[in-house]
Amino acid sequence: MISKKMEKAINEQINKEIYSAYLYLAMAAQCENLGFKGFGKWFKVQYQEELSHAMKFFDYINDQGGRVELAAIKQPPMTFKSPLAMFEQAYKHEQYVTQSIHGLVDLAVKEGDHATNSMLKWFVDEQVEEEAHASEIVTQMSMIGPSGAGLLYLDGKLGKREAGGD
Repeated sequence: MISKKMEKAINEQINKEIYSAYLYLAMAAQCENLGFKGFGKWFKVQYQEELSHAMKFFDYINDQGGRVELAAIKQPPMTFKSPLAMFEQAYKHEQYVTQSIHGLVDLAVKEGDHATNSMLKWFVDEQVEEEAHASEIVTQMSMIGPSGAGLLYLDGKLGKREAGGD
């Protein structure tokens, strides 16, 4: 049985994960509008991943006899300065999500909630990958600069991303 405090915190995390999906979908829309179909595809795959994360939390609350309570999702920004700015924001956002997951782990440890702590290990590991991948793209885009063949090459490379893999 999940505590009310943990249930509330995980419900808040569901909201954060769905917002993350919404943010990445907004980024995908602008990328595609600018003609960067590969970056758009990368963000759409990221959108799908974030929704799957929300559903893992959703299912966990239900499996623990808790109650899922969905809240309003904040509207994400609709315009971004550049593809680099989008990936920089994605990286910062992943860092924010990591801190949120760590807060859940801290709460689970404080409450002696071994089941939740065990479930959260997957998310801790996932966030290491999420941050590393976003950081790598930011580094590559920074080296390439705001225009040119390198940006088009990276767009093509990122467009090969499939759901379930990077």
